[in-house]
Amino acid sequence: MSAAPQIVMQAKGLVKRYGQVTALDGADFELRAGEILAVIGDNGAGKSTLIKALSGALVPDDGEIRLDGQPIRFKSPIDARRAGIETVYQDLAVAPAMTIAENLFLGRELRRDGLLGRVFRMLDKKRMLRLSIERMQDLKVGIRSMTQAVETLSGGQRQCVAVARAAAFAQHVVIMDEPTAALGVKEGNMVLELIRRVRDQGLPVVLISHNMPHVFEVADRIHVARLGKRAAVLDPKRVSMSDTVAVMTGALLPEDLPAGSLAH
Repeated sequence: MSAAPQIVMQAKGLVKRYGQVTALDGADFELRAGEILAVIGDNGAGKSTLIKALSGALVPDDGEIRLDGQPIRFKSPIDARRAGIETVYQDLAVAPAMTIAENLFLGRELRRDGLLGRVFRMLDKKRMLRLSIERMQDLKVGIRSMTQAVETLSGGQRQCVAVARAAAFAQHVVIMDEPTAALGVKEGNMVLELIRRVRDQGLPVVLISHNMPHVFEVADRIHVARLGKRAAVLDPKRVSMSDTVAVMTGALLPEDLPAGSLAH
């Protein structure tokens, strides 16, 4: 029997309370190298709070997060970025009037060498454009020109720009929050294909999604959040969609699932 892949990111016993409301109640989480881990859960299950804790958007009240086995504490999303964790949010953080290349380097612009960069703070637009083209070709994103404004792109293409930007700068993990939520079938499939390519290039992906067919299409394992905890981790190749939804809603206990449904 082959050994399980290395654990890249792990959380144990995460707790987050908002006054009387407990959003996370001892939640556990485990992301392995080279996988797409889907995180699903009903509204109020705690999945978005979990993702915010993992991406530095909130600080849990209790529990610990480990990256490559080392305990880490993120005080902000910038801390998570410095640790190589990139998040693509549902409400795309792209600047419509700027070009694709400018968007890829938004907030991390490259300066020119020497005095021009250091003193006059001039940007190295040629290098950013070249790297943007290379990055998009690596991920096989079919966009004709990196110098066109993002507002000229379709919703799916914009989402691809956001995903490509995250993949370009992530060293450890890419987290995607409902990346296909506002897209039609064709565009949704385009983004799913890109998510697969990101994984195939060696970056593990956390995919938060309500879209069960999409989850079953791309996920290697499914993390089911329920009542602020991890209810189960399921193997999409060995569990049905209806049983997965039943575990998510509490209609079925994980121990009552058919043999082999739980992921190892």
